[in-house]
Amino acid sequence: MPLSPSATRDLLGQLGHFPKRALGQNFLVDGNIVLKSLELAGVRAGDTVVEVGPGLGTLTTAILETGADLWAVEFDRHLHAYLESTLLPRFPKTFHLLEGDAVDHPLAALPADKAAGSGFKIVANLPYAISTPWMDAVFSGPLPTNLVLMLQQEAAQRYAAKPGGKQFGAISIFLQSAYDIAPGHKVSAACFHPRPDIESYLLNLVRKPAPFVFDADTKLLIRACFQQRRKQLGSLLRDKLPEATAAAWFAQLASAGYGPQSRAEDIPVALWQTLRAPAAA
Repeated sequence: MPLSPSATRDLLGQLGHFPKRALGQNFLVDGNIVLKSLELAGVRAGDTVVEVGPGLGTLTTAILETGADLWAVEFDRHLHAYLESTLLPRFPKTFHLLEGDAVDHPLAALPADKAAGSGFKIVANLPYAISTPWMDAVFSGPLPTNLVLMLQQEAAQRYAAKPGGKQFGAISIFLQSAYDIAPGHKVSAACFHPRPDIESYLLNLVRKPAPFVFDADTKLLIRACFQQRRKQLGSLLRDKLPEATAAAWFAQLASAGYGPQSRAEDIPVALWQTLRAPAAA
């Protein structure tokens, strides 16, 4: 079970480690949330699981105790050394620990054959600063069957946002094209040490039967549309698409009640999937 806030403070003191705000080091101290994470992801013996930022190993230990095969990446050298000395000896065959940046190693060096085999899951407590670039990297490779992500509530709302609002953006489109958003779980700030200033949320994602993945050039084009949200799409895309391509796409928009005067945030996910950017030279 997770350490209490006081026990977490004591352990951090013994390690001489001060939580780094820039790295989003808020350590989970609520056992119910640990169990909820495993329940939502359906983690069981024999599963292949990826974890980002194991920290003091609270969630890590719970995953390993299910009998799952766990691949984890930890950026903090001090915490990596702690996990290496405590958890690796306990689970030498099922715990695979990498020191590095999760944006550079989004799947924690999970071997390609395991990533492409019977499927894998991701359970992670993501620092806000890396959540979008990390998720974009994950969506560019083999797709996990399930993701259960501890996020700041604001980030979770942005990923799940529907068209027509300011929170809807490029990452909303990429995520919702590949995953269904299943019921998640609100997480109080009191579940962490140090206590963050905001509430958190367990975002629960289940891969669609036929996930849609955008090519890199179209992703860049969609992002460009959202970087100037107030502009109309006709103006934004005038110099970015061949005339025939733009005309064909706007014809599809028109049949759904949208047009060149529409803004990026108004267009539904399914219509964005019909857009194709010209390949970069």
